[in-house]
Order: sequence, then C-alpha cells, then structure tokens
Amino acid sequence: MQEFAVIGLGRFGTRLARLLAEGGADVIAVDKRRALVEAVRDDVARAVCLDATDENALRSQAIDKVDVAVVGVGNEFESAVLTTVLLKQLGVPRVISRATSSVRAQILSRVGADDIVNPEREAADRWLNRLIAPNLKDRIELAEGVGLIQATAPEKFWDKTLEELQVRKNYHVQVVAIRRIAEDLDADGIKRTREMVMSVPMADTQIKKGDVLMILGNDDAVRRLIE
Repeated sequence: MQEFAVIGLGRFGTRLARLLAEGGADVIAVDKRRALVEAVRDDVARAVCLDATDENALRSQAIDKVDVAVVGVGNEFESAVLTTVLLKQLGVPRVISRATSSVRAQILSRVGADDIVNPEREAADRWLNRLIAPNLKDRIELAEGVGLIQATAPEKFWDKTLEELQVRKNYHVQVVAIRRIAEDLDADGIKRTREMVMSVPMADTQIKKGDVLMILGNDDAVRRLIE
C-alpha cells in the first residue's frame, strides 16, 4: 500500500486527504495549524501538527519515507517552495506541489516538484484518481461516482479476449472502446505507426500491451480493475 503525506490542510488538502483515506490509502495529514489537524484526525491514519519547512520535524514523523507528498500550502508561497525542496532532498520519490499561477508553477517545477496541481482548476476528486490509480488517463463524469474512463490495460489483461476476461461479470464495468497503436508498412516498406480505435469491441477482441481501454462504470469498480 502506498503512503501519502498531504501537507497543508486548506479546503483542497483536507478533501484530498479524506478521499485518499476513503480510497484505502495510508495518509499522513500535516499542517502547522492545530485546529485543522484536529479536524481530520479521525479520518486519516495520522494527523500531525508541524512546520513542514523544518527538516527535523519532517524526519521525526517519517514524512521522508512516504511514497508521495502533496504540498497543498496555498497562502505562503515561500513555504511551499522550501517544503518542496526539502521533500526532494529527503528522497521522497514523488512530490506534487500546489501553484496558483503559471509563474509559480514554473518555479516549483524548477526546484524539484514532479507535478503541479492548480486546485482552482482541478478538484481533489480528480487528483484522487490520478494518485490511487496512476494508469487512469482521463475521466468524464456521467453521474456521482460513475464515469467514462480511459485507462491503460493492466498486465493481467494482456493477450486475453474480452470473453476470457468476463469484464462485466467479474468487474461490473463495460469496455466500450479500445485505442491501440498499430504498426504498418507503407508502399515503400517503411514502418509507420497509426492509432486505431475499436469502438465496438467484440467478445473475441484480444487486449494487447499498451492498449487504452474506454471503460464505463463505477469509479471504485474501475480502480479495482486497473490495480
């Protein structure tokens, strides 16, 4: 199980921490404001009150050992930059930092952020899918908790037909289309690549490595499918 640290418990950070925990992730929620820490204490694995610009404080709570850290500090950009730098220096594999402008995004990327989140444009719910299910590429919400989702075919599906996989029966979702990169030789014998879309995959359609599946279904069911 991946361990996440969410640093900065404003509206975005608090919702993301709770959603990750609800999704089964091990979450450390961090803020220097005790009231915000107490508000999420019962919803996550650990909630700690500390200054995330303090290297010793981060080490004392094993935040240097997490798999992913989300720096959601919003109002203090200098603190966000320093926290991002410290986390990367401590060896955190993936650091995602909040930026409220393109200039700040560029700065955070240059000091080591692996990804940037703009909470004014991207909801915590969308980042939940990106963090818990990294193979998930895109999602169109059709109703609450239900969407049309693009996801890379998991290895357990490779070289098997839809009939063999029994996706609808076993995962309670429907594969409605498959995108695949195909290679062909042109008239001059030169290898070319092209994207093909199977909009109505049949029972005997075989899933290949690299296929992108268009899946209709409940979010939780899709995450179980692509784990």
